[in-house]
Amino acid sequence: MPTVTPQPSQTPRRPAPNPIRLIGIILLAIVVLLGLAVLITWLVVKPKRLVYTIENSSIKGYNLTNDHLSATFDFTVRSYNPNKRVSFYYDSIEATVNYNDQTLAFYAVEPFYQRHRNVTRFNVEFVAKSTALPSFVSRDFLLEKATGKVQLDVWLKARIRYKVGAWKSRHRTLRISCSPVLEFNRFKNLKRTYCSTEL
Repeated sequence: MPTVTPQPSQTPRRPAPNPIRLIGIILLAIVVLLGLAVLITWLVVKPKRLVYTIENSSIKGYNLTNDHLSATFDFTVRSYNPNKRVSFYYDSIEATVNYNDQTLAFYAVEPFYQRHRNVTRFNVEFVAKSTALPSFVSRDFLLEKATGKVQLDVWLKARIRYKVGAWKSRHRTLRISCSPVLEFNRFKNLKRTYCSTEL
C-alpha cells in the first residue's frame, strides 16, 4: 500500500503594507496631535475679547459749504487687553471716520505693542479738507448739526499678532467699530462710547 507523504503547510504571506494608507494614517495622527495642542493652549490661555472705547472727542475748524466739508475730528481711543497671558503686536492700524456710509477722512495709527492686562490710549485725528459729499449726505449732516449733535462712525482695521510666552501667531485682522456722538456746543465730549470688535 503506497505511503502518502504529507505536504508541508504553507504559511500565508502577509500583504505588503500600502504606502498611501500609511501616509494617510501618519497625516491623520499629525492633524489630531496639532488639534489637541491648539485646544490645550486655548484652554490654558483662555483668550478674552479686547475692549475698545472712545474716551472723548472733539471737532474743530468745521465748515460745510456747497457740499464740501472741512473739519478736524479728534478722538481718544482706549484699548484694554484683559488677558492674563496674551500680549498683542499691532503692526498697522488704518482708521476712517464716516457719516451715512460716506468716508470723511483717513488716519494711520502708529504701530505699538500691548502687554497683557494693559490699557493703551492713542489719539486719532481725522482731517477733512474740502471733502466732497453727495447732496443728500450734506443735507442730512446739516439737519443733524442743527440739533447740536451728529453721530459718526469710526472704523479701525488693525493687523495684529498674538504673543504667548515666546510663541507668536501669524497675522490676524482686528476690526473695531464705534459710533460716537459729537456735540457741537462743547469743546470736548467726555462721554464714553463702547465699540464692537471682530477678530
